[in-house]
Amino acid sequence: MASEKRSRSANDFVKITDDAPLYPLDQFCVPHHYVDDLDSILIPHGMILNRVEKMALNIFKEFQNQPLTVLCVLKGGHQFFADLVEQLKRLNVHTPQPVPLSIDFIRVKSYHNTESTGSVQVIGGDDLTTLRDKNVLIVEDIIDTGNTMTKLLEVLKQYQPRAVRVASLFLKRTPKSNGYIPDYTGFEIPDHFIVGYCLDLNEHFRDLNHVCIINEHGKAKYLS
Repeated sequence: MASEKRSRSANDFVKITDDAPLYPLDQFCVPHHYVDDLDSILIPHGMILNRVEKMALNIFKEFQNQPLTVLCVLKGGHQFFADLVEQLKRLNVHTPQPVPLSIDFIRVKSYHNTESTGSVQVIGGDDLTTLRDKNVLIVEDIIDTGNTMTKLLEVLKQYQPRAVRVASLFLKRTPKSNGYIPDYTGFEIPDHFIVGYCLDLNEHFRDLNHVCIINEHGKAKYLS
């Protein structure tokens, strides 16, 4: 039953096509210090929150009556993680078949400027030996090439968790993809470099609620 649910949810995402209409910045509240650095809004904040609520429901259905360790990939994943966990907590209040939650954190470095390096550096986090024989949900902000997540799963495997699922808010359509698809996906998006909702460029744009497409001026301004 779990494998059936997993297969079904892996293809359950909102697809934003390459020619999908974008939202103008002046129609939404955008921090003034970023207005000149952004091209347009790809996904407004309210749409993100509603999608996260639905993802939480799908996750809850798979793990009812089973403890679940939710593993946040910092830093980009922390806002998605916080909103997702909040929805899971709400579901626990209203069902006789709860999903007892525990949380853990890990920091993974895979980007230099705007490019995924393809290598994984674990630079922080709690003791991963605590994941042994547990159901683990990895919460990530975006799957780009898929190389980072593939290698992170290899790292976690040595700690012998009972089961591992991956929830990513975004899955990028890119020719650089290795074909990896997470178990739970919020949005499949075009091959743009996006910022906002805690996705950053060299630590900037984490205070932007909407997910936006950065322009060339913004890239040049914030590249190290």
